Formats: sequence, structure tokens, C-alpha cells
Amino acid sequence: MAPHRTCYLAVVRLLAAAIAIALTNTLSAAPLKKIPNCTLVQTEWADGDSFSVRLPDGKEQTVRLYGVDCIEMHVSGDDSNARRLRDQRRYFGIADITLAKSIGTEAKKETYRLLTQPFTLHTGFSNAWGDGRFSRIYGFITLSDGRDLSETLVTQGLARAFGVVRQRPDGTRAVDWKEALKDLELTAASTRKGAWAHTDWEKLPDFREEVRREQNELELAQGNRFASEDKPIDLNEGSRDALGEKGLARPHGTA
Repeated sequence: MAPHRTCYLAVVRLLAAAIAIALTNTLSAAPLKKIPNCTLVQTEWADGDSFSVRLPDGKEQTVRLYGVDCIEMHVSGDDSNARRLRDQRRYFGIADITLAKSIGTEAKKETYRLLTQPFTLHTGFSNAWGDGRFSRIYGFITLSDGRDLSETLVTQGLARAFGVVRQRPDGTRAVDWKEALKDLELTAASTRKGAWAHTDWEKLPDFREEVRREQNELELAQGNRFASEDKPIDLNEGSRDALGEKGLARPHGTA
């Protein structure tokens, strides 16, 4: 490669990194607003981690939970959700895609059950992208009994600790909460709860390797990453939700 080309790529990478950091800091700095007495609006398109809520003033808002990812149950039209479902079921080590979708349905039912009583939404109104038909924002949901909805779904094995995080309403740092969610996920997996009850533990390493390899190839093809054997792709950082939070991905797919 010509020297000037190498220098140009280096500059582009530095600028991209600087922009990503700046955008992330800006979004993370947005203060959280506490909105109590919210209620669930039941919809066909919702799933376990993304749903419509009615605010106290009567307005409706689509909320995407911070820190977690439930298995897709709506796979039609745009094939991005089909790919997402494939990656999710491989993350959990589930071979049967129909079974995986059924767990997504179970997650939605549990979210609806948990949101029967009025709840509190904390949000900084960061754009969560998703389906172009809906304006989604990231948020934390505190249930009527004081539990965090994201943590509850991970504890039950109905969601993976994955995606965008930020400082919690109680002041917990984003990095600490991310690790706490991972610990909850590990506990759920060890006790075979939810999706983990169907995990093929012998095949799980191969499933996840397939995801990493495909993600790496995709990033290279798009020119978004310069991966190598000693600099692998971080799937959490490369996810649609993470890129969307940083403003580096276009809206696509459904909740």
C-alpha cells in the first residue's frame, strides 16, 4: 500500500474514533428524567425489550431497554431481524430457530406481566433507532416493586446482557452495571433458566465462533473496522444498538 494511502487511512481512523467518543460523551451526559406512573400500551409489534408506554400526560412513547436484548419474535420483510434472530439463538446455544422464537414470545409475555402495574421510566431521550415507523428512546424501567426490568429479564434467562448501557439513575457507572448484568446472565445460565434451559453446551462455542467470524467479515466488507487476529471485533460494540446510540448506524429493523 502506498505511504500516502496508509497515512490517509490512519487519519480517517483517528477522526472516526474521535467522533465516536465525542458523540458517546454527549449522549451519556444527557441527564435522565424520572417519569413515574407510566403504563404499558399493548401492541402487536412489541417484544420483551422494546414496547410502547403511555406517559402521565397521555402521550405514547416507544421505549428500548438499556443493557439487554431479548430474542426476536417478529421476523418478516427486512432480513436484518432474521439475521439478528440467528445471532441471538447462537449466543444462547440454541440450534432450533423456532424454539428460539418461542422464547422471544415468552419474554414479551413476561414483560407484559411485569408491567401490569404503573412503573417509572428514566430516560435521557437518546434515539434508539429501530423500526422507522416508531420513534424509540432508550430507557430504564423501575417496576412497581422497585426491581429493574432489564435485570429481571436477564435473571430469568429471557434476555442476554447485551447492547447499549449508560450510568444508572442510582449513580451506578455504566461499566459497573454492564458487568453486573453479565454476572446475572452467568447465574441464569448456571441454573438453566429461560433460554439457557435449551442450550446445547457442546455446540455453543462453535455457534459463537460463527457469529464472530461473520461479524468480522461484515465489518471488513463495510470498511468499518480493520480487524486482525490480534485485534478481534467486539460484538457488543459492533451491535446495531450500540452503533445507533453513537449515531453511527442508520435506523433499520424492528424492535
